[in-house]
Amino acid sequence: MSDQELAVQAISEAQRILEEYLEPKHHDNERLLDRLVEVLERPSVLVAVDRLRRGAGPSDPPA
Repeated sequence: MSDQELAVQAISEAQRILEEYLEPKHHDNERLLDRLVEVLERPSVLVAVDRLRRGAGPSDPPA
């Protein structure tokens, strides 16, 4: 999976968690926050985002 795909997948998953938080029902807010952190702090996501910030990396060759 490319760095961009990893980042988009993590953002999409984080958005789903935030949508769940915004639903008008009782939530375990601490658990939702834990899930959000789990998604955004995955080692593969952190590495991919770092490479994207620095420019093209091994998973994202230049055009």
